[in-house]
Amino acid sequence: MSRIGKLPVAIPKGVEVKLADSELTVKGAKGTMTLNVHPEMKVTIDESEIRVERPSDQQSHRALHGLSRSLIQNVVTGVTDGFSKTLEIIGVGYKAEATSAGITLSLGFSHTIAYAAAEGISLTCPNQTTIVVSGVDKQKVGQAAAEIRSFRPPEPYKGKGVRYQGEHVRRKAGKTAGS
Repeated sequence: MSRIGKLPVAIPKGVEVKLADSELTVKGAKGTMTLNVHPEMKVTIDESEIRVERPSDQQSHRALHGLSRSLIQNVVTGVTDGFSKTLEIIGVGYKAEATSAGITLSLGFSHTIAYAAAEGISLTCPNQTTIVVSGVDKQKVGQAAAEIRSFRPPEPYKGKGVRYQGEHVRRKAGKTAGS
């Protein structure tokens, strides 16, 4: 039995869950999301929890068991609390500014970078060196944060660039004067 797959997904108050064929629809305070569950996985919905069961003990079914449960948990968490990632900008003159279409980044290039987020993703800048990416879909939030970070990833000598909050960048020693 999969340790993750056998755990039930709790349904919080105010969340509606419907299953039609293999499409799970979850409606909550932050929005509505649909998830296509693998047709071989059996999903049962009780009043307060969702359970995922697998048909056999094959390797592919064992892998899908935990995956399906995790995806359902992410959908339920997304419509109740949402997901967010915080990015930090480090470097002299590096800054971010929120616009109506997304954000504008100044990262030491000769031009500014305009980034428009995907639908359902909100980008905010509490200050010039912090970007908060938030939304209900965990995959889209992570993808948007990774795309912003890819414009100027942190470099190992001075640590300048865009990094996740709390990310540790391993620093290298620079050149030493020859004697």
